[in-house]
Amino acid sequence: MTDRDFRTAILLLLGSALLLIWLGRCTDVDIVLADAMFDFSKNAFPLRDRWFLDEFMHQTMKALMIGIGMVPAAALIADRINGHMLLENSVRRSLVVVVTSAALVPILISAIKSVSPYHCPWSLTRYGGYAPYLRIFDSLPPRMSSGHCFPAGHASSALWLPSIAVFWLPEHPVKGYTVFAASLVPGFVLGFAQQARGAHFMTHTLWSAWIAILVVVLLLRLESLVRK
Repeated sequence: MTDRDFRTAILLLLGSALLLIWLGRCTDVDIVLADAMFDFSKNAFPLRDRWFLDEFMHQTMKALMIGIGMVPAAALIADRINGHMLLENSVRRSLVVVVTSAALVPILISAIKSVSPYHCPWSLTRYGGYAPYLRIFDSLPPRMSSGHCFPAGHASSALWLPSIAVFWLPEHPVKGYTVFAASLVPGFVLGFAQQARGAHFMTHTLWSAWIAILVVVLLLRLESLVRK
């Protein structure tokens, strides 16, 4: 990642963070979208236990993403075990970026979730639960336990995928950034699946994507500095 690209990425991240804060504080977009997924006549999220969303998108796809993330790790291990070091240095550095992203993105998002006060939609009183709806930066009422539902953890199992753009950057920027953008799609799809079930708000997934992009951008920048 070039100096110019890195500065641009940081400015875009700062701007998008302000946009996400505005969405969470000043709009009702999360509630509007959650209402659309909720059946008020039955007092339930009708898609919550559907096989495709629960078993396939929530469990099978998560396992698949973890499996995919283990492939570059296995390649590095095999390269290390082999005394001839089969991989070129550039490929090895790129694999390190991908493996680090695959580990760090879910770990960081999980760590933030562990101290997050926000509850999932299906736990809110509006949707038949017990917890209040909190906007970003709101505090829980006294004696109310934390919800640990922000940001979206399930989507993080795929949000490391943009790191594979390292194989094309900075030599092929158009292809690299196209891959970067396209690789966000699986994470958004997994996030939407959980949103449809009532497990997350839209901004939960957007913040997870923001965190993942920040991590990947920093790792891409570090790789470019090491290359020099």
